[in-house]
Amino acid sequence: MNFQPLTNFLNSLPDKGVPGTDCIVYHKGQKVYRHQSGYLDIEKKVPMSPSALYNIYSATKPVTCVAALKLYEQGLYKLSDPLYAYIPEYKNMHIEENGDLHKAEKPILIRDLFTMTAGFDYNIRSKSIARVKKETNGLAPTLQVVRGFAEEPLSFEPGTHWQYSLCHDVLGGLIEVLSGKTLGEYCKQHIFGPLGMQHSSFLVTKEIDEQLAPMYMHYPEENITKQISSQNIFRFGSLYESGGAGMISSVDDYIRFADMLARGGRTIDNELILSKSTIELMRTNQLSAEILPDFNYPHMQGYGYGLGVRTLIDKEKSDSIGSLGEFGWGGAAGAYVLADPKEELAVYYAQHMLESMEVYIHPRLRNLIYQGLHG
Repeated sequence: MNFQPLTNFLNSLPDKGVPGTDCIVYHKGQKVYRHQSGYLDIEKKVPMSPSALYNIYSATKPVTCVAALKLYEQGLYKLSDPLYAYIPEYKNMHIEENGDLHKAEKPILIRDLFTMTAGFDYNIRSKSIARVKKETNGLAPTLQVVRGFAEEPLSFEPGTHWQYSLCHDVLGGLIEVLSGKTLGEYCKQHIFGPLGMQHSSFLVTKEIDEQLAPMYMHYPEENITKQISSQNIFRFGSLYESGGAGMISSVDDYIRFADMLARGGRTIDNELILSKSTIELMRTNQLSAEILPDFNYPHMQGYGYGLGVRTLIDKEKSDSIGSLGEFGWGGAAGAYVLADPKEELAVYYAQHMLESMEVYIHPRLRNLIYQGLHG
């Protein structure tokens, strides 16, 4: 293995405006690489710390999907079930097109929540969210907010398009209905605990807040990076647990989760989190030829979308030297998750900067890791 080019790349990022980076690589269940560059706090010249906690934003999504798939393995629902069978508020949905409302012909299926094809948007300033926040004095309990989402019109008929949205927040509410536990409680018992993820949470305590990395914003037009509030705008209230963007975690914690995905669903101690066949389903492209063009992020060319994760389906289009079926996701502040069952390779990369330069960073990071693995 030769990861020196990867190290050189990570060391170059602070000069491009990234405050700091922390990258860890596991291969066949063993740590083979860890490197940090830059600062946790630029102003105070505090170097990156292995114990730092981060708002991981959308890197939350694979965790929520694994939690929901554990319930799927128990037979508590089918992917083809209508969402309204479990959350009745979604029985009669409407679609808004060109300012006009009309009744949806198709129900939202649970599969649509996983695959971002339900028709939701990412409007975090909707009337329903504002109403619940006001009625609950800022608590905004998860399920109450999720039930409120049903008041908002959909963007299209469920199952007909892909649109990045609050789908996985609704999935978090569904987990609460099916399990009788909050999303955080369920994850702590069935994912965080078994994996030894001792510093991962959905709710912010005083202790967590003290260890939370400061947040920065990159302004590409001016090529400057400034510290901003560390408040997560996707955490709508003190009791709201966002299945799409609300998790806090550390690098040492999250790599345990990614490693589990890469090694067939088992922990380092061989405890089963998710069956190998369910992980295969998770990383299988779920988008039809008609819908796939909607999934058009520039740095994800050659990828399809599975049950809450990107999945590599066309190496020629992707500019990737990775394995077909490599899968994962990222986060708004720059987090990057990769799991490759063929190589038993797991990667977690942490950043704490919005406007994260992921289009530049993530593809290079991926290829340098594969190159280093076989170098």
